Amino acid sequence: MSTISPEQVNQIVYNLHNDPFEVLGSHPLEDNGKVEKWVIRAYLPKIEAAWVIVPSQRKEYPMESVHHANFFECIVDTNELINYQLRLKEGDSERVIYDPYAFKSNKITEFDLHLFGEGNHHRIYEKLGAHPTTVNGVQGVNFAVWAPNARNVSVLGDFNNWDGREHQMRKLNNSVWEIFIPDLGVGTSYKYEIKNWEGHIYEKSDPYGFQQEPRPKTASIVADLNKYQWNDHQWLDKRRHSDPLSQPISVYEVHLGSWLHASSGEKTKLLKGESDPVMVSEMNPHARFLSYYELAHKLIPYVKEMGYTHIELLPVSEHPFDGSWGYQVTGYYAPTSRFGTPEDFMYFVDQCHQHGIGVLIDWVPGHFPKDGHGLAFFDGTHLYEHGDPRKGEHKEWGTLVFDYGRNEVRNFLVANVLFWLDKYHIDGIRVDAVASMLYLDYCRKEGEWVTNQYGGRENLEAADFLRQVNSVAFSYFPGILSIAEESTAWPMVSWPTYVGGLGFNLKWNMGWMHDMLDYFGMDPWFRQFHQNNVTFSMWYNHSENYMLALSHDEIVHGKSNMIGKMPGDEWQKFANVRCLFSYMFTHPGKKTMFMSMEFGQWSEWNVWADLEWNLLQYDPHQKLKEFFKELNAIYKSQPALYNQDFERTGFEWIDCSDNRHSVVAFIRWSKDWQEFVIVVCNFTPQPHSHYRVGVPKPGFYTELFNSDARKYGGSNMGNLGGKWTEEWSYQGRPYSIDLCLPPLSVLILKLHSEKTAAIMGQILPLES
Repeated sequence: MSTISPEQVNQIVYNLHNDPFEVLGSHPLEDNGKVEKWVIRAYLPKIEAAWVIVPSQRKEYPMESVHHANFFECIVDTNELINYQLRLKEGDSERVIYDPYAFKSNKITEFDLHLFGEGNHHRIYEKLGAHPTTVNGVQGVNFAVWAPNARNVSVLGDFNNWDGREHQMRKLNNSVWEIFIPDLGVGTSYKYEIKNWEGHIYEKSDPYGFQQEPRPKTASIVADLNKYQWNDHQWLDKRRHSDPLSQPISVYEVHLGSWLHASSGEKTKLLKGESDPVMVSEMNPHARFLSYYELAHKLIPYVKEMGYTHIELLPVSEHPFDGSWGYQVTGYYAPTSRFGTPEDFMYFVDQCHQHGIGVLIDWVPGHFPKDGHGLAFFDGTHLYEHGDPRKGEHKEWGTLVFDYGRNEVRNFLVANVLFWLDKYHIDGIRVDAVASMLYLDYCRKEGEWVTNQYGGRENLEAADFLRQVNSVAFSYFPGILSIAEESTAWPMVSWPTYVGGLGFNLKWNMGWMHDMLDYFGMDPWFRQFHQNNVTFSMWYNHSENYMLALSHDEIVHGKSNMIGKMPGDEWQKFANVRCLFSYMFTHPGKKTMFMSMEFGQWSEWNVWADLEWNLLQYDPHQKLKEFFKELNAIYKSQPALYNQDFERTGFEWIDCSDNRHSVVAFIRWSKDWQEFVIVVCNFTPQPHSHYRVGVPKPGFYTELFNSDARKYGGSNMGNLGGKWTEEWSYQGRPYSIDLCLPPLSVLILKLHSEKTAAIMGQILPLES
């Protein structure tokens, strides 16, 4: 005799029930208030016959079809029923499974849902997504997904032949769907089948999935992020107790897929030998990507040799198309599978830290692609994106914009930053395209955007979101970096949130970058008329904490690589590059430069190919690489060049008005005026002998660095190791030095004490 109505069965069969646990699984049958029997129901598509196995009785109960050929039911005589199993017959094969509807996980609590609804669940990634866990002593995976407007949600995978009828989820608190599926584990591929109220079906990757299949496949993969044994505790402890703004920061910006490839025949070296092969490049099938493990043993030694303090990775979150450079993210919580597994990426970061190198990642909260398996129209409605296309779409980019006013969407992004800092020990983020988030009319024509509630163009919800990101991140992880790629005059980007700022601790100085590239791109004779390009940045330098960046965007799309932008013959091009970067490293602000600039690659950056490492067989390129190595070394060795980047007392012009010679001279002071260096820049190919520069103190000024040295490919003009001061008041200083300024050069000089000068005795020339 059936205990269920045909209508209830039809709700399960046609996937219409938002809590299938009310029908399926085990349910007690009471008699006079006592439980003596249980009814067990299961919907088993494609199954011909089924039995219930009760381990405590060592007994099987046959199930009968009820109201539908594949809907089974039986009654078990017992007062307690725990961890029963189902024996299933399909054709000539049989299998035994645990019934997923016999387990109700308590992983997600009402408090979790409350915090998530507020937008304040900072570790929601530990609740939503797929998590290996144990319920009632049975191992399996707990799945949970936010899809408040879906009619029904199921889990799909090889384990159910991608059939959405088998593992229908229950809806919690009218927003989150959940199910525990026993006997699944790490490595299981899965998706969510989502039906809207019109019956349309969407197959979606997990927004909180920790791993995804290599493209072109799009399924998520169950991963356990807690197995890796980290060995960077000393690094993290030091970071926690340090102020990065008073430290040297020289960032090597890298796109992992094009820094270097391995030949297709070379054996893949992943962290675990039995791992799947790494994907080959889409456009170059004869070369495969290096794995995270291989990169740890090739990229890290190179960066350490060159003297950079940090690596900044173009987005490593999962993305479907190589040509997007990673900026079209579909898996915000998954490091891309192009280069290996999550554990492999952990190994890469761990090795960076053990070698004294910080790791920054590009983070893309400004937009996301329309790919069908991604976040777009996720539950059959505009869920992650704003519903109004005037706010929710970047037509020029073909992407969608997050709805920053929705608590759960904001929570998704805020928790994502914490996720990378927590699970992968990342040292900071560089937030992409901040300006596109802050302005409602960004790249939009008249009539294609709407004002805020005050009639302005500012996206106030996005600004509040960025403040939340930064305040929460710094509260959990002091000592990290949060860098804004912000190209407008939005005020107080790098000011604390408690005074109304956006809360970043660094902002890219796009104005300096444009001024300098324009200046160095012109014939040196014309530079005398554009001295303001060199000096203007110091007028606004202390309005923000600036990072000077020459990034990937400046060497693509017909802009030429850095050395190709320079005027003159080959010698002058190399000299100009050395001069530009020397000025960059002596100017206040932290530093970022993109790969390939350090050895003078001629071609633009090509995402499909290696850097042109073959150029290092030629003397000018090898010497330029040596120049960058020593430039980083001198920068890190002189506190005056970095520990007062953002204080007015850290910089002082000696003379910035000699436009006739295109020369500037300035002082960089360390904290408490303990040390200082003199920097003199000659931005023309015309050398100047007997060029007098005023200095604040008497003594011997050692020439610490000369960008025109022979070992860098220069003419080797200089000052024979340094100069003594003369009691000749000049440029408002009580003393001065008589210098030889080499062509297209930057000199760094430092005062030595009388004792040091006496010991030095005979000063040797730059190269003996």
